Amino acid sequence: MNLVQVGETIKQRRQRLDIRQNDLADLAEVGLRTLIAIENGTGNPSFETLTKIVDVLGLELNLTVKS
Repeated sequence: MNLVQVGETIKQRRQRLDIRQNDLADLAEVGLRTLIAIENGTGNPSFETLTKIVDVLGLELNLTVKS
């Protein structure tokens, strides 16, 4: 999954849960601009930032090794 797909997944889940961007940013303790960039696929979030966001949204990070 690339960063654009990650952002789209986060955005879709946030919208499905009817959470506004600024509310998710507050709940996940990340900057609003950071969240917007992630959802747009233009951000390069740290593992910690992604973990905070997916925890709030009830998602899981699935790391796989490419061979």
